[in-house]
Parts: sequence; structure tokens; C-alpha cells
Amino acid sequence: MEFPPNQGLDQDEVDEQVAEAIEENEVVLFMKGTELMPQCGYSRKALGLIDQYRDDYETVDVLESLDEFRAALSDRSDWETIPQTFVDGEFVGGSDVLEELDERGELEETLTSA
Repeated sequence: MEFPPNQGLDQDEVDEQVAEAIEENEVVLFMKGTELMPQCGYSRKALGLIDQYRDDYETVDVLESLDEFRAALSDRSDWETIPQTFVDGEFVGGSDVLEELDERGELEETLTSA
């Protein structure tokens, strides 16, 4: 049995998915894994931070086509790491930025002003 590497989506499909997710959702988290099964600690941390203040937000699992999602997101955010959070179409940051906003008492306003 063969398991060919990265049999995910092509770049145009991923670019379109990213654009649609950002445009159609007030808050969207691009993460490794799913809400029920985050696949990295940073994605888990971002989920926990957002969950404190939002019940309704979109998550997108980037693992199916990690390289393509990384390229599509980097074009929009100038940020290379995942997870990435967008609010009202604007890039907010990764889990470290969300944590800093939370520590300063600004995360709730950032997430709920949408």
C-alpha cells in the first residue's frame, strides 16, 4: 500500500477556500486539526482563547494541504505560522498574539466587535 505525499488540494482551490472563509465569517481560525481534535498545541491554545468569548466562529483544518494553506494565508497576512485568526476580514494573529490580547484585556473586544 502506498501513501503518496501531500495529495491535497491545488493552490487555486486553497486560495479560493481561504478567501471565502475570511469573507463569509466574522471570525475564522485556520488551524491544524479540528475543534474536536486539534493537532498542535498552538491550535489548541487559540481555540481555548477564542472559546472564552465566542460561541460562533469558523475553523478551517489546514492539514489536508498544509503547504498550499501556508502560502495562501501568508499572502493575506504576511505571517508564516499556523494557527491564524481573522476577524471581520482582518488578520489578528496566531495563538501568541491572541494570548497577548487576552492578557491585556483586549481579546474579548477584538472577537466580539465583529
